[in-house]
Amino acid sequence: MHYDELVHRRGQHPAWVLLRSNNAALVLSFLGSVFVDNNASNLPATVLIAELDEELCALNHRLGENSFPKPMAAYLDDWASPDNGWLRKYYPAGSDDARFDLAPAVEKALLWVRDLPAREFIATESRLNIIFDLLRQMVFGADDDPERRLAELGLLARSEPPVDPG
Repeated sequence: MHYDELVHRRGQHPAWVLLRSNNAALVLSFLGSVFVDNNASNLPATVLIAELDEELCALNHRLGENSFPKPMAAYLDDWASPDNGWLRKYYPAGSDDARFDLAPAVEKALLWVRDLPAREFIATESRLNIIFDLLRQMVFGADDDPERRLAELGLLARSEPPVDPG
């Protein structure tokens, strides 16, 4: 990928815009919990507003009363706006009640964020494996007995077996 392409994606791709947003933790935790963890879709606005109200009340109590001051519906509208595109808002035929679905970009961002601890562990495990391999090499390389060294290197099997003096 080229620099200009990445700069464009950074400003345009909904997943990247979400990760850069001030409310990324709220959006990812709330939408991940409601849609992904519950394997839900096609949720009515009333259900999302009630769930978000509960979530924001707890957060405002813990973080300070004005941490999330907007009305619940305003958050959902922001998240569904064309500028963000984290939710798909639509009205089923013959209904005045809005419905919401999760945008694929949120799932991508959520998968990436959830995978961060796993990647750190893999890197740590890989480094430990390198250390153990180096320690094994040091132990085997320190052996003074030429026959054991040749056996470790797999060369003794190709040569004649040692003669038993007894």
